[in-house]
Amino acid sequence: MPIIAVVDPDMMASMPKGLTASTGMDALTHAIEGYTTKAAWEMTDMFHLKAIEIISKSLRSAVANEKEGRDGMALGQYIAGMGFSNVGLGIAHSMAHTLGAVYDTPHGVACAMMLPIVMEYNQECTGEKYREIARAMGVKGVDEMSVDEYRKAAIDAVRQLSVDVGIPTKLDAIKEDDLQFLAESAHEDACAPGNPKDASVEDLKDLFRKIM
Repeated sequence: MPIIAVVDPDMMASMPKGLTASTGMDALTHAIEGYTTKAAWEMTDMFHLKAIEIISKSLRSAVANEKEGRDGMALGQYIAGMGFSNVGLGIAHSMAHTLGAVYDTPHGVACAMMLPIVMEYNQECTGEKYREIARAMGVKGVDEMSVDEYRKAAIDAVRQLSVDVGIPTKLDAIKEDDLQFLAESAHEDACAPGNPKDASVEDLKDLFRKIM
C-alpha cells in the first residue's frame, strides 16, 4: 500500500474515453465488491457506499471529459480504495484478473463485464445491501421495493452505467476449451475467498459462459 498518494484530476484530462470508462468501472467494482465482501464492516461500508454514489454520478460526465466528472471520479476512486484495501474484493476481480492474463483484456473492461453477472450470482448472500447500492446509484423508490425488486434494480443500474460509457458485454475471444483453465485460475486468485457466496470451479465456468 502506498504511504502517500497524490490524486490530481487535472492529470487525467488527457485520458481517452475508453480508458476513462474502463478505469471508472474498475473503481465501481472496487466499491461494490468491497461493500459485499465477507470481511466488510461498518467503517468500510461507509467508504464504499459513498464511493458508489460519487462514481455513479460522475463517470458519465468524466467520459465526456467534463471537469466536474473528472473531479468526482478522482474522489470516488480514492474513497473506494480506502475501503477495499482494508477488506479485499471478490470473484468479479478474480475472474477479471484471469481474463486480463489470458486475453490481454483491459482490467476495467473485464471487471465491468463480470460485475453485474457476479452481482446476480451473489445476490442471495447480500442481505439488504443491494437496496443501499441501488439507492446510492440514484434509483428512486427503493424503500417500497421487494427484496427481489431492489436487487434487480441495483444490478440493472450497474449494467446500464456500463453500457452508457461504452463497455462491451461480451468477449468474443473466449472459447469453451479455455473455460477449465480460466475457472481454475480464477478459483485460485487471491480475491476469490472474499466473495460473499462461495464459487466452485464449475460455478466460475458457468459465469464465464455468460460473456461468451
